[in-house]
Amino acid sequence: MSEDSEDNVDRELFRNIEKLRQLRIEHRDLDHVISRLQLDMHVDEVQMRRLKKRKLILKDQIALLESQAIPDLNA
Repeated sequence: MSEDSEDNVDRELFRNIEKLRQLRIEHRDLDHVISRLQLDMHVDEVQMRRLKKRKLILKDQIALLESQAIPDLNA
C-alpha cells in the first residue's frame, strides 16, 4: 500500500469517526428532547413521531458506521 493511499485511508477513518461522534450526539440530544416532550400532555403527536423516526434513522446510521469500522476477520 502506498503512502498516499494510507493517507487517504487515515482521512476516511477520521471522517467516519467524526461522523459517528456527531450522530451519537444528535441521537442522545433527540432522546432527551423526546423524553421531555413525553411529559407534556399537549405534545404534538406528529412532531413526536417525526422525532422518533429521526432517532431510529440515526440509530441505523450509527450501526452502519460501527459495522464498517470493524475489520473483516476473513480478510
